[in-house]
Formats: sequence, C-alpha cells, structure tokens
Amino acid sequence: MSQKKKVLVAMSGGVDSSVAAALLLEQGFDVVGLTISTHKLDDDCQPIENKKSCCSYTGSRDAHIVCEVLGIEHHLIDLTDTFKNTVISNFIDEYLHGRTPNPCVECNTKIKWGPFLTKANEYGAEFLATGHYARVLLNSDNGRYYVQKGLDSSKDQSYALWGLTQEQLSRTLFPLADLTKQEVRDVAKKYNLPVFNKIESQDICFIPSNDYHSFIKKQVPDINDKVGDGDILLNGKPIGRHSGFPFYTVGQRKGLGISYSEPLFVKKIDYQNNVIEVATLDDTYSSGLTARDINLMKYSELDKTKEFTVKIRYNDQGKPALCRIEPDGTLRVEFIARRRAVAPGQSVVIYDGNDLVGGAIIDAAID
Repeated sequence: MSQKKKVLVAMSGGVDSSVAAALLLEQGFDVVGLTISTHKLDDDCQPIENKKSCCSYTGSRDAHIVCEVLGIEHHLIDLTDTFKNTVISNFIDEYLHGRTPNPCVECNTKIKWGPFLTKANEYGAEFLATGHYARVLLNSDNGRYYVQKGLDSSKDQSYALWGLTQEQLSRTLFPLADLTKQEVRDVAKKYNLPVFNKIESQDICFIPSNDYHSFIKKQVPDINDKVGDGDILLNGKPIGRHSGFPFYTVGQRKGLGISYSEPLFVKKIDYQNNVIEVATLDDTYSSGLTARDINLMKYSELDKTKEFTVKIRYNDQGKPALCRIEPDGTLRVEFIARRRAVAPGQSVVIYDGNDLVGGAIIDAAID
C-alpha cells in the first residue's frame, strides 16, 4: 500500500482554507494544518483583533477548532518578527517613498510561500495548499508552471499570486479552483465546519481599523519631523498645502483640502521634493507604465512586444495593452486606451486569457 502524500494547508480560520483542508482530506492526502501568527498584543496587552482580517486571534482559534473537527494536526507558527521585517517594513518604506504598496502580494511571496514551505520540508510535506480561488497548471510547451484564474470570477485571487517562483508553484495545490464561493460554504456545512457562514476577510490584516494614516504615524513616531507639509501643485503652481505626502495616494480625490472649479485628483507624488501634483480628471490618464522586479510564469521571456490583458490594481477588470521586457529588465506596458490613476508601488499583472503571464511592481506612469 502506497504512503499518502502529505500536504501542509495554510489555515487562516476562514471558510476557504478550512474547506481546502477538508477537500484534500477527502482526496486521500495526509493533511496538516498550519496557522501563522503575525501579531502579538497591542499597547493595552490585548490581542489585535479584526473579524474581517485573514490573520487574527479569532482566526487562529477557529483554525484549531476546524482541525479538531476534521481530525487533523494543527500547528501555530509565530512569524511576528518576520512579518514585521518584511511585509510591514515594505509597507512603511513604500509610503515613505511616495508609492502605494500591495501588502498581500508581499505576504504571499515572503510569508505564505516562504516560511510555510520551510515548515513543509520540516514536516515532510510534499505540497503546500491554500484556499485561494485559482489553479496551477503546467505549460507543456516549455515546462513552466503558471497560475490560472479560478472558476468563480468574482473571487479570483490570481492577481496577488504573480510573485510565486517556479519551485513554489510546483509544490502548490489550490483545491478551490473549480468551486464558487457558495459551493465552498455548502461543503463547509456538509463537513459541519463551524466557520461555514463566516464573513469575508477584506481589510489589511495588520491594520484592523483600516486607517493606514494612524498606523504609519504609530510605526514612525517622528514622521512629522521626517516628512513635513509641502506644496500641492496644479500645472506647476502651488494651490495648497499637503499634511505629509505618505498620507496621499495617486487617484485620491477626497481630503485634499483644495477649492477649485473642477474636481482635482492626486496625479503624482514627488517625495524627493516633498510635493504632490494634482490634476483634473482628464489629466490623470496615462498612455502606459514602466515596472520593475518582474516575475514571469507562463513564458520564460517577453522580449517581443505582444498584446495581453493587463490589470493595474486588484479590483481592475483588466484592459488590453502591449507589453515587452526591455534589455535592462524593465517591463514596458503601452495601453491600447489610456488608463487613469496608475499608482507606482501597485502591481501590474499580465494575463493571456485566464492564464497569468507574470507581474511586476509599477515604477512610473507614462504620460
């Protein structure tokens, strides 16, 4: 009798990862649940709590209960310091350089597919599984693994997975690829999992209030000394003052404190000169973008210009664009139709139909 293949399931305590574990158990895998702890206590010695977050005290407790129901092992790993030195550090650094970060992408590449795979090796697990609505496929033409969108387009999470390496993809399972959210909840009820009707995780896990301004001020107590107020420019001329450029994002309209005949939006954040450039709606559109730190999946190269569907933010539906990698390694994207609010720091993700070609970090918009 052959030995069961062992899989380590990243369990947040939500319905998706819980059902992923249940399905793999049903498929005959030797399943082990692993939950990460990324926060300890707040200033009042209370657990940091956010019911809409994927990483919380309640989530760890719920994951343990689910594992007990399924009859599988459950382990908790403290990654507080690692999380702080990677995800949170990157989050703060990006805002201090006038960019808008995407912490979920950073977490996937540096946490969920970093220490998790190390733990998988320790436990003798061949695979790592999560509750993402996506799938991993192998390109038979070149032997490369890549991510494909899941069946439920309303829950597609492929955008945040673009940074995974070939090694990581080769050991990844996504059991929810062919299910809708409602079907996942139905499976949870079938297995009597107490999280079957749990609310969605939506907010940034380390900012329970979703108030990133206060979070940055707490993490950088002397931020007012480091980053004072500065000019807000319209067509190169000052029309107001900002209260610190890290507290603004490209595309922002509200909270500018400016009175003008037309609505104004943040077009560019120049952290080196401590100024914010604003523009009317028509002037916030760009013809393309450049991006860095590209990771390709489906193809091994992209040196010739080719049309793909491109997303420039998580909730973006995607629009056609011409893409190529320049000789210096920079990704150049030229939109077929101009796009607004291209935000440096966000991820640009390239699709070939439902297949994820690759992604990169937006460096600059091209006017």
